[in-house]
Amino acid sequence: MGSWYRGDCHVHSASSKGGELTPEQLAAAARALGLDFVAVTEHNTAETHGVWSSLAGDDLLVILGQEVVTHTGHWLALGIQPGQVVESRYRVRDGVIDRRIDQVHEAGGLCVAAHPHAPYPSGDLMYPFQLFDAVEVWNGLWASDLPWNADNEAALAEWGRGLAGDIHSGRWRPAMGNSDTHLEGQIGIPHTVVLAEELSVDAVLAGIRAGRSWIAESAAVELSFEVFAGERTAGIGERLMAGDEPIVVRADVRGVPSGIVSFHTDRGKVYRASLPGDGSGVVEWRTDAEESAFVRIEVRHPGGDMAALTNPVILAAPTAFESLMPPRHDRMTQ
Repeated sequence: MGSWYRGDCHVHSASSKGGELTPEQLAAAARALGLDFVAVTEHNTAETHGVWSSLAGDDLLVILGQEVVTHTGHWLALGIQPGQVVESRYRVRDGVIDRRIDQVHEAGGLCVAAHPHAPYPSGDLMYPFQLFDAVEVWNGLWASDLPWNADNEAALAEWGRGLAGDIHSGRWRPAMGNSDTHLEGQIGIPHTVVLAEELSVDAVLAGIRAGRSWIAESAAVELSFEVFAGERTAGIGERLMAGDEPIVVRADVRGVPSGIVSFHTDRGKVYRASLPGDGSGVVEWRTDAEESAFVRIEVRHPGGDMAALTNPVILAAPTAFESLMPPRHDRMTQ
């Protein structure tokens, strides 16, 4: 079954433009927050890979990576080889990004569309989401002094609008959230919580790739999300074959005082309920596979800022197209 691990897959040291922290400071901060893993993603360099390898331990997995800063958007290469640098000198009209992504996959890595609507030149991602394995819908502090802002709202809406069609075609891209840490106090706000067989690079990347994950604004937020049909159960990133049976959707949330839990399907937002003042509660909703192709949840603070969101549980039967899809690249199967 595996365990849930918390991690931040977009972290910069002083080796990146705007970064002010050393790898040692970042590792200490990650441990202090109780994170289980981090991914080092310097801008277009592998300069700190060797340093980070000495900072890893049984209590902190370090995933080597890079933020690939191109002229028309940024993306994350996660799980690349030590010292590997992914070429970045191109733009969308050059038509070469496919080859760069293939190089990361050949190394066993994962490719993530980073902060698609970041508010600075080249921050807007001009490449289609379909090129990537996952989409960073929640990025840390930028123009706003809050961990949730309009840039993230736009990224989440874009990802959410395409989810139904992507699930129908059999190739949906999971959402993830990362801090994009450059300064003190930013790491882990937000971070991704991943269900993995073990705390290893291969297992964590496999969990992210499969969508067995949710996003938390901090370690104070806890969440479980499952759907039930008769004796069958499915969790985040999984498929429930319910047939004609009624489906019960259940969210158990902790750490969001007076928060609002909303349920989203291919019909949009379909249900919402409030949490008690202490932030702990269970919310249920009922549907069926005919009515809903998938269901995911968002948990927001009373003012609208995001506290947590999940990847979907899929309720529709596999399509004929999906049965013809090749398996996703996974280093564990090599």
